[in-house]
Amino acid sequence: MNTAYIKFHTHISQYSTVQALRLSKMLAIVLLCASTLLPASEAQESKLVQINQGPVIGHKAQDENVFVFNSIPYATVPTGAQRFKAPLAPPTWVEPFDAIDKGIICPQFSVPAGKTAQEDCLVASVYVPNTNKTNLPVMIIIHGGQFLVGYGDVTTPRQLVNSQKVIVVTFNYRLGIHGFLCLGTKDVPGNAGMKDQVALLRWVKQNIASFGGNPDEVTIVGCSAGGSSVDLLMISKLTKGLFKRVIGMSSANVGVTSVQLDPVEYARTQARRFNYDAANLHDLEQFYKNASSALLISDPPIFNKNSSVGFTPCVERDIGQEMFLEDSPFNILKSGDYVKYPVLYGFTERDGLFRIDYFDTWKNDMNKNFSEFLPADLTFKDPIIKELVAETVKKFYFGKQVIGNNNVLQYVDYFTDVIFAYPMLRSLNLQVNAGNHKMYLHEYSFVDNDSALIPYANIRGAAHCAQGFAAVDQNYSNLSDQYKNMKSIIREVWINFATTGNPAPEGSTALPRWPPANANRSPCMEFGQTVELKPTVIPLRATLWDLIYALFYRNPIPPTPGF
Repeated sequence: MNTAYIKFHTHISQYSTVQALRLSKMLAIVLLCASTLLPASEAQESKLVQINQGPVIGHKAQDENVFVFNSIPYATVPTGAQRFKAPLAPPTWVEPFDAIDKGIICPQFSVPAGKTAQEDCLVASVYVPNTNKTNLPVMIIIHGGQFLVGYGDVTTPRQLVNSQKVIVVTFNYRLGIHGFLCLGTKDVPGNAGMKDQVALLRWVKQNIASFGGNPDEVTIVGCSAGGSSVDLLMISKLTKGLFKRVIGMSSANVGVTSVQLDPVEYARTQARRFNYDAANLHDLEQFYKNASSALLISDPPIFNKNSSVGFTPCVERDIGQEMFLEDSPFNILKSGDYVKYPVLYGFTERDGLFRIDYFDTWKNDMNKNFSEFLPADLTFKDPIIKELVAETVKKFYFGKQVIGNNNVLQYVDYFTDVIFAYPMLRSLNLQVNAGNHKMYLHEYSFVDNDSALIPYANIRGAAHCAQGFAAVDQNYSNLSDQYKNMKSIIREVWINFATTGNPAPEGSTALPRWPPANANRSPCMEFGQTVELKPTVIPLRATLWDLIYALFYRNPIPPTPGF
């Protein structure tokens, strides 16, 4: 214990017990605030900040010059029949909150070792560089996991924050049925998980200055479901003024995995998997409201051939409550009625490796009936037209060959395009046409001997979200020098963008000039074995899907009031 603290306790012994306790607590807070000024032999390696809820103690990371504040509640999950509604205000406290990692994650079908899944799971971590600088730019990283699994610190940003140039926030949000059941009723309006994300943005706006951050210089970052999230936050009317820039990776708001096409029908289908067949919407709502949390997470996700993934965000029905998403992303982007932010967009060359585990089964199914694999957000009035489109797409990717081991790369390209790359290119085109001329596009194709080895092809590929993983923490002792350099480049891009709104501002040493993309998705920066600006990316593949989506796109609908 600090010697000054011992002397103080001796001095206050003359006071009453109540007075002594009050004075002791006051001194404890003072000493914690001053701990970083003490000599190394006495330093407590902790830092205290005062946020709206009360005092919070963070601790210095062992491996980086960074203070970490873990498991801070930023909102409260409603309980009982209200469990699917928007989050409530967070708790408050008087005593210092010790912000250590409590292992809290939101309910999900697979819980990692050392983690505790609980319904009241809305906690955030704040990573602060050990610096006296204030008004630092802030990055909020939204985790992926198909809106079904994951948690805020599934990856950590200590090495990024060690640049001393940014503060980073990570957080949990409700997942699966808990977060994305969407019935359009008073108690189950939909998008609880996205409203959690809005609550986090509001929390950062109110509190980040206490950590040394600038609440007006916030960049939201996400890959996969996190990429869908930032893209949806970008067009929501609830988020105006809560952030300034967007980094979206390997997913987009107009993608088939981002928004439920028919949320009530999907909720009915899922209820049947739980052996309940609802007679009407009221019955369906009562079933979910009374179901146990264990039941709601008991059914692992199904990877559908049509690339849909189930409980995701939805277009809401207007029932007089605050709505996160009032219309389909396509309609909003087409109308231009949203705030235009600087956007950094990118996908990986082999994002479709996300579906490689199904190749040995699906290659045969694709040969039998390729139309089953057309994206779910395409609709055809005539089954003959659907078969013609399917045959056209199959020949485009595989030629006249039987789909098999010799064309596994084309299989990967197909899923790269339908799930990840094309939705991003489509969204970019819509945004530029709506007047956003600060859209920066990139493709990540870097590989080394640690990159994913593609079965049957004997080559390595940049897998799903590889560009996002390049920016976060990894054990450097096992990394190649080339990958270490690439990690440095990606972090520079992120920090440049979070600081200036330009990923390669004038004076950048590691990057060539990088102009914004136009409506033709040109130019595109490639992060491969070298970093170079290219005139375009997958132009023929994108044109094919442009033609198909122009004719057959199916807009998602809000929940209907009845069956």
